[in-house]
Amino acid sequence: MLLRFIFTSLLLLLTSFAGVANAAQFEKALMPGAVIQGHAKYELDCNKCHKRFDKVAQAKLCVDCHKEIAADISSKTRMHGKLEDSTCRNCHTEHKGRNAKLAVLDKEKFDHSYTNFQLKGAHKDARTKCASCHVSKVKYRDTPKLCNDCHKQDDQEKGHKGSLGKKCESCHDEKSWKEARFDHEKTKFSLLGGKHADVKCKECHADKTFQHTPLTCNGCHKKDDQEKGHKGRYGTKCESCHNDKGWKEITFNHDADTHYALKGKHRQAKCESCHLPEKGALYQQQKLPTKCVACHKKDDQDKGHRGNLGEKCETCHNERGWKNSVFDHDDTDFPLRDKHRDAKCESCHKGGISGPNAKIKVDKECVACHRKDDDAKGHKGRYGAKCETCHTAKDWKTSIFNHDRETKYALKGKHIKTKCDACHVPEKGPIYKVKLGSQCIDCHRGDDKHKGQLGNKCESCHNEKRWQEAPFDHNKSRFQLTGSHAKVECKKCHLTPAFKDAPSTCIACHEKDDKHKRRFGTKCESCHYTGTWQSWDFDHGTTRFALDGAHIKVACYDCHKETAGSQSKPGRACVSCHLKDDVHNGGFSGQCERCHVASSWKKVRR
Repeated sequence: MLLRFIFTSLLLLLTSFAGVANAAQFEKALMPGAVIQGHAKYELDCNKCHKRFDKVAQAKLCVDCHKEIAADISSKTRMHGKLEDSTCRNCHTEHKGRNAKLAVLDKEKFDHSYTNFQLKGAHKDARTKCASCHVSKVKYRDTPKLCNDCHKQDDQEKGHKGSLGKKCESCHDEKSWKEARFDHEKTKFSLLGGKHADVKCKECHADKTFQHTPLTCNGCHKKDDQEKGHKGRYGTKCESCHNDKGWKEITFNHDADTHYALKGKHRQAKCESCHLPEKGALYQQQKLPTKCVACHKKDDQDKGHRGNLGEKCETCHNERGWKNSVFDHDDTDFPLRDKHRDAKCESCHKGGISGPNAKIKVDKECVACHRKDDDAKGHKGRYGAKCETCHTAKDWKTSIFNHDRETKYALKGKHIKTKCDACHVPEKGPIYKVKLGSQCIDCHRGDDKHKGQLGNKCESCHNEKRWQEAPFDHNKSRFQLTGSHAKVECKKCHLTPAFKDAPSTCIACHEKDDKHKRRFGTKCESCHYTGTWQSWDFDHGTTRFALDGAHIKVACYDCHKETAGSQSKPGRACVSCHLKDDVHNGGFSGQCERCHVASSWKKVRR
């Protein structure tokens, strides 16, 4: 330190006296030693490396020239950038001669982690010499870092002969040259999830070039396809159906990957059943026909309808089974009921349901199919074509026609059991077109025993229960039937079919029964009633001569003397009947009631 102080003082002193021009010469004279060969050109220019009276500035002057080192320190990379104290003079000393080593490196103790190339694996092995990578006359920092730079010869002699390029680290690491840690997932061909992960590299990369290895399944498995598979019939796109988990496993989803979802037995069908190999690769047959008949035409011919029902098989069948029909005829305008459900399709659809001869719109009238039945067992066409008016599909023989509800003429009594053609005469036309009369006489004119004498209103006396019974209510006529009259047969009074000519007086029917022989006239009802002929109920009190006393028991004939052909009108005076009994011989002017009473002739009033 003392020497340096003295040297500096002398230098300043000489500079002040000798001038700036001669300062460099004085500095060289006082310089402790020659600089290294690399700094020789700056030897007379001390200011390049030194700044007077400022030691700290010396480090900055170093990095001004050594820009690579400056960059390392700035970025804190490489050895100089990772040192805790980057002051240059700590490691480097100058002025020790032209051949002096500016930095002495202890290779045995050098920590390689200070560099940008850490030693790992075999590189860290003590047997690996520094000279293996650090070639003479090449700066340490310029030592190549790529594997191929050092191992190019190894690649040529023992490896890939340069066929895989220079990025050895893509597959290998420092542990061993023979081990490969290549991440195949970063390529265009993933090995994960299948059996490819267990396959050795050489199985696919036979030529060790790796770059020309086929990416398609067929590129490696063509032989498998020929010997165990489809023999090339389905093309080369194996991945359309298979994956790398197993050759036998099929992953193709026909429902999601095509426009034709597989259902029912189609799921069990083999691919070649529809995708015929002779038509080309399986995946190239994009526009296969989707109609059932395209594959099942032979089935239809051999076991089915023989083409009679056209080509729209899906109308009736589905993929579950060929024999079962799923067509719901109820969705049409002709729902199938009862026995129609058991009928075969071709019974009505003679020309099929599709195709050129299809007869889809079948005539819905019953007679279109059942005309023979109508002729053989039924009405022989006499009642027209509207069979459904009376019949249903349950039974041909049963009639469901409700005459009461569907017509204006309700059937009652024996009319219910009467056959239709008894009234609806076939020769008059179809049953549903001819309007029959609703009067009894329209059908029963021949049964009319009155021969039309009583008019056409048969219902006035008869009803549908029985023709012989007449429920005529005589009480609604001008001659009410009471007493014994209610039990008398009509013909007893109605002697002729013309009921209107029947007499309404008692004497007309009972003249033979008249014991009075018309002595009391013809108004029998004046004394008698219909209960019995022998009884009478005439009330003499309603006359001008009320009966009392002994008069009550007197017979009518005693007072009402018979005269020729008429009824006598006896007088009201007592002497009219009792002239013979008058002992006074008319002495009291015939006024017997003044002294006598009706109870007894012998009694006299006082």
